[in-house]
Amino acid sequence: MAVKIHLRKVTIIAERVLRDDLLKLLKRHGASGWTLHTVEGEGSRGIRASEWEGHNVQIDTLVSIDTADSIMTEISNLYFADWSIIIYSVDVEVLRGEKYQG
Repeated sequence: MAVKIHLRKVTIIAERVLRDDLLKLLKRHGASGWTLHTVEGEGSRGIRASEWEGHNVQIDTLVSIDTADSIMTEISNLYFADWSIIIYSVDVEVLRGEKYQG
């Protein structure tokens, strides 16, 4: 029978140029995997229209509550002042939870 556990899904939406640095940050914090999407949208800074910059990226990862808090704190400290980036988390129940337990 599949094990169900509680985790946090952390979602990061950022400028494309930050992609590799953000993925390295997730690995440093122990995230065992991630899903990456190319996204576009409009927010407080309007629509980004530069083809040179490319679309934004959305990175989703499933981690423990403590890891989610650490990731969010580091990203806010490193990037919020100078970059267009948003990060949020939601509580999730995950089947096959044994994949996320060390």
